[in-house]
Amino acid sequence: MNKENIKKVVLAYSGGLDTSIIIPWLKENYNNCEVIAVSGNVGQADELEGLEEKAIKTGASKIYIEDLTDEFVDDYVIPTVKAGALYEDYMLGTSFARPVIAKRIAEIAEKEGADAICHGCTGKGNDQVRFELTIKAFLPNMPIIAPWREWDIKSREEEIDYAEAHNVPLKINRETNYSKDKNLWHLSHEGLDLEDAGNEPLYDKEGFLEMGVSPFKAPDTPTYITLDFEQGTPVALDGEKMSAKDIILKLNKLGGENGIGLLDIVENRLVGMKCRGVYETPGGAILYAAHNYLETLTLDKMTMHKKQELSITFGELVYNGQWFTPLREALSAFVDKTQETVTGKVKLKLYKGNIIKAGAWSDYSLYSEEIATFGEDNVYNQADSAGFINLYGLPIKVQAQVKANNKK
Repeated sequence: MNKENIKKVVLAYSGGLDTSIIIPWLKENYNNCEVIAVSGNVGQADELEGLEEKAIKTGASKIYIEDLTDEFVDDYVIPTVKAGALYEDYMLGTSFARPVIAKRIAEIAEKEGADAICHGCTGKGNDQVRFELTIKAFLPNMPIIAPWREWDIKSREEEIDYAEAHNVPLKINRETNYSKDKNLWHLSHEGLDLEDAGNEPLYDKEGFLEMGVSPFKAPDTPTYITLDFEQGTPVALDGEKMSAKDIILKLNKLGGENGIGLLDIVENRLVGMKCRGVYETPGGAILYAAHNYLETLTLDKMTMHKKQELSITFGELVYNGQWFTPLREALSAFVDKTQETVTGKVKLKLYKGNIIKAGAWSDYSLYSEEIATFGEDNVYNQADSAGFINLYGLPIKVQAQVKANNKK
């Protein structure tokens, strides 16, 4: 990349520590280039407050603040939930937010005639891959600037030093400098005391949890909810029709109040290292549980087992930044086919961090109480099982006979 050719840069801008200092750094190191900030609203709420003023004050020529919440939920979150995709128990909150943001950044960069796109991801993290693979999918020849791979700054403490030296306003301090990522699906916590895997997360410390309370502070009485699904997509909560986004927001409140959705995990990053994080995903945990519960009624055995197998691959693709790939698209087509009968109602009981099944109903249910009963029935001849076992066990029987004959 020839720095002399970089006159206009579009920056993925969150207003956090990294991207806040990148604006003056770009101007210092790339010929006082024009910097256009782009912030994708995926539900980070109060983090967007004052963003425009801050970006302009720090040196950006202008800022786009794009509302991506509906697209985020409908095109990324719900397809992943329908796939039942997780990554090592992690519900992919940061992972599937990156492609929708990066896609919009690429669109704006093309519109603005930018010479490069810049992001604030570190060289140790997964997000650099997620952003850059998405950019390559839409602008394959666009130069990408990643300051963490160029500058001399080595730590978040040095970032704060740089910010203070350049009069960049910060909402954090050196003592409470957790690395966080927030959107309407989740909140992640990394760094500080969490870097020691022997330290218990401070769930009961005031201000640590933001989306809910610890199970110990949850109410002593359970909360019952019902969720309606149509072809795998949530369409109603407690009988009230609403969008998937609004259902998630409501579930966040109900789940958070009951201490639902906390995950403390040491995960395997794409770049090879292990990292420890604490995630809050109250609504997501409920949605996954309800969807899985309904599928136990409506999917046949072989389809369910194959779907569970492929969900691991789906989760890895999302985690590894490979959303815009033929394989992910093919897996989504498979998932959509499996969801044609995932329609019905699920009842759950939320209690002190637990999601307890309380009933499920579907017109497409493959479960037959008449067949499964331990009582008397007129539809299942138990004598038929003898022939089934003889045929099913024939290879085992033949193998045993061969072994016995060869020992003689």
